[in-house]
Amino acid sequence: MTDLLDYGKITTTEAKAKEIQAMAEKMITLAKDGGLSARRQALASLFDESVVAKLFEYRAAGRFAQRAGGYTRITKLGPRLGDGAPMAQIELVEK
Repeated sequence: MTDLLDYGKITTTEAKAKEIQAMAEKMITLAKDGGLSARRQALASLFDESVVAKLFEYRAAGRFAQRAGGYTRITKLGPRLGDGAPMAQIELVEK
């Protein structure tokens, strides 16, 4: 989840993408609140302080201020070559 919020998109298995989606939506909602309590809750889940700062100052304030939800998108990519696991790309939705 930290890499998703830092880079904007990641490629992973479908199961992991679905789990990350729920957690990332909660973190962005906390960032939109913007209070000290919300920042501390985000720091409890995200272990990189620079990602939390970036999320609270840049992403939530500008990109997601007018959105009521649906901050992420999952795109299915097909099976992985090595073991056939279904792959997906999860990304933050632009304006």
